[in-house]
Amino acid sequence: MRVPAKSKQPKSTRPQMAGYGLPKSKKGLLPWQWAEDRLKKSKQYWIATTRPDGRPHVMVVWALWMDGVLYFSTGRESRKAKNLAANPNCTMCSENSAEAVILEGIVETERDVDRIREFVKLYEKKYKFPLGEMGANMIALKDPVFYLRPKVAFGFWEKKFAPTATRWLFG
Repeated sequence: MRVPAKSKQPKSTRPQMAGYGLPKSKKGLLPWQWAEDRLKKSKQYWIATTRPDGRPHVMVVWALWMDGVLYFSTGRESRKAKNLAANPNCTMCSENSAEAVILEGIVETERDVDRIREFVKLYEKKYKFPLGEMGANMIALKDPVFYLRPKVAFGFWEKKFAPTATRWLFG
């Protein structure tokens, strides 16, 4: 079974946010594990894609953080799927804005059926929701299973915003 190549530990830096009073030092940067913990625990994820005419499209999806990428599915005729077919650049965010994790990267379609079976099993367990025909359609490659491999991520902890504001860069 092919697993998407796991990125090495990302480089922690400060986001470029003029006027927000962020410190210049690296002291207080959040560890990547902080972000991964929130990505694993989030139930809802916001996904932002771009329509063919350039207008944004934002929606909520359920997803799984697996092996350094964020997996999700949607119907092949959904606006999200059509947008991603035309432009795979995407932003996805965890649900808790007080401890926000924002991922930017390129979405790819998973084609490994064994990997999709693993996704379906873990998805059903996480959400306590039997996928039934939807899961069968994913395994049969009728409906897409996507994954977002981050190129850059941001972590914002509202309680300690300025000293912990973090940007992670992936190789």
